[in-house]
Amino acid sequence: MVYMSRWQAFLVLGILLIGLIFTTPNFLPEGTRNALPNILPKSTINLGLDLQGGSYLLLEVDMPGVVKERMESMRADLRTALRREKPAINFDNLNLTRDTLSVHIIDPMQIEAARKILRDTASPPGTFLGLGGAEYDLTDDGQGTFALKISPTFQRQMQTQVLGQSIEVVRRRIDELGTREPTIQQQGEDRILVQVPGLKDPEELKRLLSTTAKMTFRLVDMTGNVQAAARGNVPPDDELLNETDKSGATVPYLVQRRIMVSGDRLQRANAGLDPRGGGWVVNFMFDSRGAKEFGDVTKANVGKLFAIVLDDKVISAPVIREPILGGSGQISGNFTAQTSNDLSILLNAGALPAKLTVIEERTVGAELGADSVQAGKLASMGGLLAVVCFMVLTYGLFGLFATLALATNMVLLFALLTGLQATLTLPGIAGMVLTMGMAVDANVLIYERIREEMHGGKTVIAAIDAGFRRATATIIDTNMTHVLAAAILYAVGTGPVRGFAVTLGLGVATSFFTATMVTRLIVVTWLRRTRPKALTL
Repeated sequence: MVYMSRWQAFLVLGILLIGLIFTTPNFLPEGTRNALPNILPKSTINLGLDLQGGSYLLLEVDMPGVVKERMESMRADLRTALRREKPAINFDNLNLTRDTLSVHIIDPMQIEAARKILRDTASPPGTFLGLGGAEYDLTDDGQGTFALKISPTFQRQMQTQVLGQSIEVVRRRIDELGTREPTIQQQGEDRILVQVPGLKDPEELKRLLSTTAKMTFRLVDMTGNVQAAARGNVPPDDELLNETDKSGATVPYLVQRRIMVSGDRLQRANAGLDPRGGGWVVNFMFDSRGAKEFGDVTKANVGKLFAIVLDDKVISAPVIREPILGGSGQISGNFTAQTSNDLSILLNAGALPAKLTVIEERTVGAELGADSVQAGKLASMGGLLAVVCFMVLTYGLFGLFATLALATNMVLLFALLTGLQATLTLPGIAGMVLTMGMAVDANVLIYERIREEMHGGKTVIAAIDAGFRRATATIIDTNMTHVLAAAILYAVGTGPVRGFAVTLGLGVATSFFTATMVTRLIVVTWLRRTRPKALTL
C-alpha cells in the first residue's frame, strides 16, 4: 500500500521550508534583505560575468623569461663555484644562449675537477622530485668545453609549477580588491583566464596583474663606475638599474646582483603617511628569518647605500645609518595614495614568478548582462509554461501534482545554489531549464507505470503503490546517466561549461527528491482525504 510515515512527511516539509528560507533573499530588494533578522540567511546567488557585466582577461605567462632568469642564476652560481674551487679553475667563454649555458676550461689539468662541479650543478642532490633525475643535460666535447641545457622533463615541471604559483598569486591579488566570485583558471599550457564579475575598472585589474612585484633588497656597488657602466662596461657581479626621482629625472645605480634579502620574506605591508614628511610611504615587516637577514646586512654595511628594487627598478636607495634590528622598515618614493595602496596590495599578495601579458581583453557592460538575465527569465518562464501545460493536459489532476513538485524542485535548486555560493551564468540558466524537463520526466515514468497497473486491473491504491515502487529503479537509472554526463562535463570543461554541469548535477538531485518524495507526499495526502474509487490519468 502506498504509504508515508509521519516522520518522513515532516522531514520532507522541513527540507522544503529550509529551501524556501534560503531561496527567498534572491527575490527581495537589497534593503529588505539587509533588514532580515540575523538568524536568517541573507546571501544570494552570485551572477557570473555574462549576467552582471565585468572584466575578462586572458593572460600569457612569460615562460621564456622564466627560463632565461633561471639560466642567468645558473651562470652566476657556476661562476662562483668555479672560482671557489681550490685552486680556482680558470675558464673563459661563459656564454648563455636562451636555454643553454656553455663554458670552456682553459687548463687541461682542471677539466676533471670542472666536470665534477658541472655534474653536481646539473643534478644537485635531493632535487627534481627526489627521483635522481637531472635538471640539466650536460654535454662534454672532451676538449674542455661543457654545455648545460635544461632537460625537457624539468622544463615541463618548472612550467607547471610557475603556472600554478601565478594562478595563486593572481587569485590573492584579486581577492584584495574585494570582488566576489572571480573565475581564475588555467587555459592551455601557459595561459590564465580571469573573469571578474562586477568590476567597473578593468584598467585597475590590468595594472595589478601586469606587475610582477618581485622585490629584492640589494647593496649598491659604491666602488663601481656608473658612467662606465652606462657605456656598457658593467661588472659581471653588478647590473645597472635606474630610479625615477620626484622630479621625474632618472638616477642610475650600479646594484650588486647578489640578493641580500628577498621580498618573499615580507610578512605584511600597508600604505601610510610618513610622520616626518607627510608623504605617502609603504610600511613593511619581515618574518623572523627575514628580520634576521635584514638586521645582519644593515649591521655589517652601515654607511652604504641599500637599494630597494622592484621589478628591476630602484624604488629608493637610502643610506644605512644604523643597524635595523626590529624587522620592519619603510619604503619611500614618489608615491601617491593610489600607488602606495597598489604596491601594498602587490606585496601582500606576493610576487608573480613570471611576467603576465594581457593577450585578450573584454569588458561586458551591465546592460548586456541585464539583457542576458531578461533572456534567461523569458526562457525559464517559457519552458515552465510549456511543461505545466503538457502535464496538466496529459495527466489532469496528477499533472497539477507534478507541477507543484516542479515548483518545489526549483525552490530547492535555488536554495542549493545560494547555500553553495555558486556563480550562476547563462549556461547555468540553461541547466535550470533542462532541470525542469528532467523533473517532470520522473513524474511521467511514475504516471505511465500507474496507467499500466490500472490497465492490469489493480485497484487505485495498489496501482499507485506499484507505480511509485516499480518506477523508482528506472528513475535512478536515468538520473545516474545525467549525473555521469554532468561529472564528465565538469571534469573536461572550463568556465561556463562547468557552470552548466554544476547546475545540471544539482538539478538531478533535487528532481529525484521531488519526484520520489514530494510527489509521493502530495499523492498520499490526496488519497487520505478523498479515498477515490476510480482514477483517471
